[in-house]
Amino acid sequence: MSGAALEVAGLHVSLNGREVLRDVSFTLAPGTFCGLIGANGSGKTTLLRTILGFQPAAAGTIMRQGALGYVPQKLQIAPDMPVRARDLVGLGLPGPRFGFPWPSAGRRRAVTDVLAAIDALGFAEQRLGELSGGQLQRVLIGHALISNPEILILDEPLANLDLRAAAEIVALLRGVAARGVTVLIAAHDMNPLLGAMDSVVYLANGRAATGRTDEVVRTEVLSALYGYHIDVIRVHGRILVVAGGAGAHDHEHVAAIP
Repeated sequence: MSGAALEVAGLHVSLNGREVLRDVSFTLAPGTFCGLIGANGSGKTTLLRTILGFQPAAAGTIMRQGALGYVPQKLQIAPDMPVRARDLVGLGLPGPRFGFPWPSAGRRRAVTDVLAAIDALGFAEQRLGELSGGQLQRVLIGHALISNPEILILDEPLANLDLRAAAEIVALLRGVAARGVTVLIAAHDMNPLLGAMDSVVYLANGRAATGRTDEVVRTEVLSALYGYHIDVIRVHGRILVVAGGAGAHDHEHVAAIP
């Protein structure tokens, strides 16, 4: 792996007889921040599930260095669930195989340290159902980080967040990467990630283009990936990816537009 944190090579994945991913390859160095970008249905979640070992591959290899932390796309929480933010972070600690671990000073200190690192001490005692979307994402990230993973994988953590909350989560994750954790974050809109990404894996038609953002998000590269003409438009510090000749009302199904 030549020091790579994660290496995916020639990955093919099929679901119900349909090929979802075709010859996907990329390498992530330790402590880098990578955006996994693609429209809904492009295969982002399937790729993450395969890396995590939840979905078998038809062909190809996945090699990684160290443990994985995972933040899922959805978490169903009843408003009256008697679980506090502090409790959920603590459940990420290794413990007995069955039942809940007994509290200890060491465990409480570890939870408090993580809550401080994700700037969540102010709502640590609130129930999960009382948290805002951004607060809940912080707690889920804390739950994944408390076991000290070398690689952190997040499936659409910015979905349904307002611009400020999304920016705060991205800044938090950029800080996580700066401390040496490799971050792979799936998103349908790349714009909130533009200032943070070291690299991008762009999925379309089951295939991937990988590299730095300026190398991948280009008209000729994405047109080859989609199989038809794509325009990449940069305006006011944002990137729009639209089907060539499509009206503004047609572009949202093509690529990463909020």
